[in-house]
Amino acid sequence: MRLRRGPDAISPTGHYTGYVWVRHGLAPGALATPEGRALYYAAEPAMRLSRAAGGPTFEGVLLARHQVLDTLLAQAVERGEIGQVVEVAAGLSARGHRFAERFGPALTYVETDLPGMAGRKRALLDRLGGTGPHHRVAELDALRDTGPDSLAALADTLDPDTGTAILTEGLLNYFDRAAVTAMWRRFATVLARFPRGTYLADLHLREQAGAPAHRLGAGLVGAFVRGRVHFHFADRAEAEAELRAAGFATASVRGADDLAGRPGDRSARLAGIVAARTARD
Repeated sequence: MRLRRGPDAISPTGHYTGYVWVRHGLAPGALATPEGRALYYAAEPAMRLSRAAGGPTFEGVLLARHQVLDTLLAQAVERGEIGQVVEVAAGLSARGHRFAERFGPALTYVETDLPGMAGRKRALLDRLGGTGPHHRVAELDALRDTGPDSLAALADTLDPDTGTAILTEGLLNYFDRAAVTAMWRRFATVLARFPRGTYLADLHLREQAGAPAHRLGAGLVGAFVRGRVHFHFADRAEAEAELRAAGFATASVRGADDLAGRPGDRSARLAGIVAARTARD
């Protein structure tokens, strides 16, 4: 099987995660791709071996982080803290579609990605009836400080008097530490423009990859994407300190197993969940 190459190409993990969401009822079938289905079943023998050994699986990590991020974001919206969301590098995630249906005009949801992927996402969402005044897809380069496709420019289109969240999922560990900390500074600077600013993300830490079972899970991820997975920070304290240095007033990094109340879930334990906030009140 050959995957497409070029600026509009979806990465292997993008295809795979899209199929996982559909398989588990977290996305409509329109967002699944034939490549995702093929990759899912190609990886399944390794996943079965890991499950049989009591270890983590890539699928389990994906589900744990996705569901915990959903819960944290929904709670912030329900508390009235957040009325706008910018999801960076949304890929084939259906979170924007689901949250737009769930919260309606009470929430503005902007899915973002590089131009090629953003165009493909619009086409896929058109199969589901398209977007609307409170749900859209926009071009964004998360590594740019300025320019029409920067986060700063996108923030200019949002309501400055409404609490805003930035969310990244499956993004940080594919960049080196310098790129990640620069992104965090960018995110904190933009969120400080709003009455309430919340940043939610997943992050894999070196301490989570220390035990043999966790090394196996991280190895499966790295082998699957055929590239290096960066573990930028030794532990939660180091990551939290870096988030505060980037400009967040508060920062917490906890395991998805802890947040989901599943302390024995080894897959969930591999996913650290970032919750950071700016303060303008």
